[in-house]
Amino acid sequence: MFTAIPSQNAYSKTKSLHHESFWLDNPARPTAKPPVSHDIEADLVVIGAGFTGLWSALEAAIENPHWKIVVLEGDRIAGGATGRNGGFVSATLTHGFSNGLSRWPSEMSELLRLGSQNLAELGSRIGELRIDCDWLVSGEIDVAVEDYQVQNLKRVHAEMKELGVASQYLTAEQTRVHVNSPIYQGALFNPDVAIVDPARLAWGLARELERLGVEIFEHSKAGELKDSGNFVRINVGVHCVKGRLVVLATNAYPPLLKRIKHLVVPVYDYVLVSEPLSSEQRASIGWLSREGVGDSGNQFHYYRITEDGRILFGGYDALYQGKAGVKPEFDTDLDSFARLADHFVQTFPQLADVNFTHGWGGAIDTCSRFSAFWGKAHGGKTVYVAGFTGLGVGASRFAALTSLDLLQGRVTPRTNLQMVKTKPLPFPPEPFRRWVIAWTIKSLQKADRESGKRNLWLRLLDSLGLGFDS
Repeated sequence: MFTAIPSQNAYSKTKSLHHESFWLDNPARPTAKPPVSHDIEADLVVIGAGFTGLWSALEAAIENPHWKIVVLEGDRIAGGATGRNGGFVSATLTHGFSNGLSRWPSEMSELLRLGSQNLAELGSRIGELRIDCDWLVSGEIDVAVEDYQVQNLKRVHAEMKELGVASQYLTAEQTRVHVNSPIYQGALFNPDVAIVDPARLAWGLARELERLGVEIFEHSKAGELKDSGNFVRINVGVHCVKGRLVVLATNAYPPLLKRIKHLVVPVYDYVLVSEPLSSEQRASIGWLSREGVGDSGNQFHYYRITEDGRILFGGYDALYQGKAGVKPEFDTDLDSFARLADHFVQTFPQLADVNFTHGWGGAIDTCSRFSAFWGKAHGGKTVYVAGFTGLGVGASRFAALTSLDLLQGRVTPRTNLQMVKTKPLPFPPEPFRRWVIAWTIKSLQKADRESGKRNLWLRLLDSLGLGFDS
């Protein structure tokens, strides 16, 4: 359906992009906080100031106002995936309904309940704290652009209906009433999704943390973690930070614990943002309710309208850089930007004259089961969580609450989940890892070209509960 080789026109349209996240390119971005400059001892140390870390610190501070809490961030608040995503906030905890149903069918009803509860509480917390972050419960439209995808969406709709999930199947005509694209053949509408400006949300959470007395240190990269009896010692440059309890929330960045090393790989995803649409351009596509939209291929796109009337359009490519891991130079990929520009016009030919202002990439913490996993270290004093594989803006708060439950030894509906008690199968070591991922990507591309038909390799991975996604 979508072209694989970018056109020269697409390269021309994307050659002058500002290669920074649209969300972070904001004059309201707070100035950097000072790094750690002395030894520190705390009740709770949170490593990572993305959503998982910020929610962990906030919920802990609200529950335990007497605790001394410290947040260590190696770069800037929201500088990683938190400030680089599409701003979709889904209720799903399992990277989508179908992934959850295939892996945890017996507890899917509970996972759905907890996910909806988490989304509602997240929205309420934003309201309570008066965080101005363009929070809007818009719903999401998963669109089919080929006939086989229509059949898949109808099947998923029937499965969701059986479990009491509020969703609506839309015909091609009904879909185009919401968002007008000639390639849409049908869609599934999910009301349990919001959109947000993720950077402004993160900055708002950080402001509230400081009001509650939590100390946040930026440009304070955590080094080796060591069990030291009643504390975990964390080297930060020449200084030592000691935590009675630790939440490790570094996600796609190089793991600080060896046991996570083979469970997560960093996969790069890319995004374009257009100039603000004119009133005539907006009228040509409709989209008055600003629903999030995603298409249904293995290599999928996601897109939405920003508060100032731009279109954010991302996805499709999922690039693994091998042993090179996570580096700033991988945030820019000219081929991926051009490919997205072509796909944008294929989706909205009436917007062929629209230009783009921003293009960026970011690393996603991908695991083989496509959803978060948890674990303990240092005699239970450290809890780690990783592996969101995208769709982590909402699930990160659930992950934070679950991490705090595990740290304090609490038995809750969250910690009783098999999803929380189990871990994904590991990726093979290099160089086999790179070969396996490359072959899997080629197989997924082939399936998209052949009406979703999965080859023997993909069927084998399906049977083993393994996969690769972004």
